[in-house]
Amino acid sequence: MLDKLKSTDFAKYLNQTFRVCLDGIDPIELELVSVTETGEAREPGARKPFSIQFLGPHSSQYLIQHIYHLEHEEMDALDLFIVPLGPKEGRMCYEAIVN
Repeated sequence: MLDKLKSTDFAKYLNQTFRVCLDGIDPIELELVSVTETGEAREPGARKPFSIQFLGPHSSQYLIQHIYHLEHEEMDALDLFIVPLGPKEGRMCYEAIVN
């Protein structure tokens, strides 16, 4: 599924919540705050690589760099490699790059 997604598939969910599902604890909510194309397609007709950024909850806890299972009420669930970028606006900022 991820190999077919384009930046526009995420852009329509800007400022909406995605849930990270972890074993043994309540889901962690991440707010999608940015979708940015990061380069050119590798071949004609292929998707352009893009970056998506999330803000985590106001908390001292944060997610480590890892592949996480994300869910959204209107989008199919997907697994993304998420990297913490550092605090922003009192919340941890995370990024996933889709090539």
